[in-house]
Amino acid sequence: MRKYETVFIADPDLQDKVRIDLYEKARNIINKEGGILTGFDEWGNKKLAYEIKKKLRGNYVCITYGGSGSLVKELERNFRLNDGVLKFMTILLSDDVTAEQLEKEVQDAQDAQDESKKAAETVKEPVKADKPEEETSVEAEKVEETEVKTE
Repeated sequence: MRKYETVFIADPDLQDKVRIDLYEKARNIINKEGGILTGFDEWGNKKLAYEIKKKLRGNYVCITYGGSGSLVKELERNFRLNDGVLKFMTILLSDDVTAEQLEKEVQDAQDAQDESKKAAETVKEPVKADKPEEETSVEAEKVEETEVKTE
């Protein structure tokens, strides 16, 4: 099994439902052809280096997966047939990968995502002051009194 990365640029003017259907179709092709999807990153709308099909912007998506050459051929064939895909490029990341290694990579990515969610939740909790509110307000009054006396 080999590990591939495919980056494609979708038309930025596609409606959300059509764009999501395009993403699901790519995922289904990978599953149908016996591949293992390890990453699906939507990078969002970016400015293109040059105009493609009269578009100056594109919606970039990066798919990382393991599979065979026939999987890549089928995925690229579907990209060619779809008018919503402006450009695509597939590169070979690793020549010899086992299914266990890919599944471990998927699990590690999932664990990292769970940890980042937990970290984000702890940041959202309010930070409590070391001193109770009553002490803080009393100190503020003392500061005001000293400022008045010095004037």
